[in-house]
This record gives sequence, structure tokens and C-alpha cells, in this order.
Amino acid sequence: MENTVKGTLSKILAGEAGTSKDGKGWKKITFTVANNDGYEGREMLYAFEIFGTEKVDNFIKYNKEGSAVEVMFNIQVNEWQGKYYTSLQAWKVMSVERVEQATATIEATDDLPF
Repeated sequence: MENTVKGTLSKILAGEAGTSKDGKGWKKITFTVANNDGYEGREMLYAFEIFGTEKVDNFIKYNKEGSAVEVMFNIQVNEWQGKYYTSLQAWKVMSVERVEQATATIEATDDLPF
């Protein structure tokens, strides 16, 4: 099952970094996406996480607050001391303009005679 949200990248929060037990470095960043897909057009707000040094660096390099994005993500639930925590793990963030351009290119080149 693929989970997808389209909206505006409303905020990029300060990232976290550290070192794992085996001495490897890691990074994590949280960002929010807002859209008007809620009940009767109300604003919906989603908070996503990206984990991994290379993924975080690429996200920061190619995305800015206020841009229109499409986010593909997984839903993850963790249990700790009898409490449950849900996180939205983004695995792909694309600019909406790029998605629309790619779709238009595919539709324009599909010129079959039958």
C-alpha cells in the first residue's frame, strides 16, 4: 500500500544528529506539509521524518519552505513502556511541478495510431 500526500512544504524543523553504538553517524529531520484535503476543505497538517545522513542532506538541498511537494511515506508505530507512538517515515519527496511535467511528457509521447 502506497501512502501519498500532496501539499505545501510549510516548515522544515531543525534536524537531529548523533552517533550510534557502533560509532556510525546518523541524521534525522522533521518537516511539515499542509493541504486543504480535510473535512469540508479544512487544512490538514502532516509531520514527516527522514532518517539517514545522505537522505537528509539531499532533502535540505532540493526542498524549500513554501514549495508544492508530493510525499510518499510509510506509517510506523512503536511501543515503549506501554505507550504507542506513530511516525510518518517519508521515503520520497518530489516537487509537484516535476511530477506534472513528467506526466505531460508521457501523455504527449503516447501517439499510437490505433
